Amino acid sequence: MPLLSTYSCALITGASSGLGEEFALQLAPAVKHLILVARREPLLNALAERIRAEFPEVSVSVFAADLAAEADRAKLVAEVDALGIVPDLLVNNAGLGDYGEFATSDWPRLEAMLKVNIEALTHLTHALVPRMIRERRGAVINVSSLASLLPIPDFAVYAATKAYVTSFSEALRIELRGHNIPVLAVCPGPVRTGFGEVARRGENGREMPGHRAFYVQREQVVSEAISALEMNKARVYPGLKIAAAALAISLIPMVLLRVAMGVRPRKQ
Repeated sequence: MPLLSTYSCALITGASSGLGEEFALQLAPAVKHLILVARREPLLNALAERIRAEFPEVSVSVFAADLAAEADRAKLVAEVDALGIVPDLLVNNAGLGDYGEFATSDWPRLEAMLKVNIEALTHLTHALVPRMIRERRGAVINVSSLASLLPIPDFAVYAATKAYVTSFSEALRIELRGHNIPVLAVCPGPVRTGFGEVARRGENGREMPGHRAFYVQREQVVSEAISALEMNKARVYPGLKIAAAALAISLIPMVLLRVAMGVRPRKQ
């Protein structure tokens, strides 16, 4: 993986575990400053200490924030401004899921998912992109999902939020082309992170969808995402099987996708 020498400061949301943690570890050798954002401050601090030990030349800042709360997001932006540093690489990785029928879901859970997956991503992008334009440098990585291509029963709201992320990324990329600020939508399939445990309902919640053969390691997802950004790609589906699945989905008419989703096995 080549180094991202173009960027000096990366702000990563959802950095306490999973893909966010992996983004921090892989970007650490390439940037001068990392800003790690998540709710779980102890995990952030542990990651920051690990990075400082392995890469002493990198400055690491930790911000504990609940991105579902507008006040926390505003405070985060204000504190980043106070540092006198303009993040020139924004990694919108934070996300929530909910696996189960829409009718039986809890509204607070769905509301939090909408706020984190859509509102927080849009808010932080809106706050930082004008600064990137003024500084004449920057990039945005939005972590979406292969689910953004499909209407998925039992994952209806999550898939819809990711459809927003992918569409927003594509449109923003066009708007920022003249400023030489690339925007990348990362659309992984199933990845072994803590996401599944949170998305399931209860300790004995139903198994998450996704055949084992399609799982991609988080290291590969992040490595392919960074390579795609350097190649100025608009979208990446990490893993050959996921990329092939995305191509196949794009060629299937919606009427057939509806049938396929309707007969797809569902966990009870």
